[in-house]
Amino acid sequence: MSGPVTLPEQLETVKLWDPLLRLFHWSLTICVIAAWGLGKFGPNDMTLHFWFGYAVIGLLAFRVLWGFVGPEHARFRSFAYGPVAVLRYLGQIGARSPSYWRGHNPLGGLAVFVLLALLIGQVATGLFADPEDYLNVGPLAQYVSTATARMALNWHDILSNAVLAMVLLHVAAIGFYRRWKNEDLIRPMLTGRKTVRKKG
Repeated sequence: MSGPVTLPEQLETVKLWDPLLRLFHWSLTICVIAAWGLGKFGPNDMTLHFWFGYAVIGLLAFRVLWGFVGPEHARFRSFAYGPVAVLRYLGQIGARSPSYWRGHNPLGGLAVFVLLALLIGQVATGLFADPEDYLNVGPLAQYVSTATARMALNWHDILSNAVLAMVLLHVAAIGFYRRWKNEDLIRPMLTGRKTVRKKG
């Protein structure tokens, strides 16, 4: 029977991701995948697609709020890195060892901002989209011109592909970190605990 794992002196296991952030992450995952799948392959009546979209709006509203008032590592300022930091991190990303980063690393932080922006654009355009089928009209389409509603529909479709690309990139990054860098990014988002470098 093996004893407890002893970490190197410069490492520690800490509570990193709070329960609400973890619940948000997995709820958003489910709702985005469901809304995307229903939008692409679902029935002609998009009622369920709309309801999952509304859930995404609620989750995004929470995440924006949590980015300002949540715990340290949930706050936007904790992973708002500049381009120099992102490029510096990219320069050493190929190292075959865990980064033990405390919170989002510069590249991961950038990905969070990009994905949030894409999803906000996606749900916003969905609210105004009008496919002119008298069935799946966005709830705010009546307040804009027909041309604007059609443009919103086109952008809704374009952004859906961009969201898919980001999700696939996210999954690929998880696989890269697990296989190449021997770093598990999934367990911390389940348990909230992660092994990181000590401060100082």
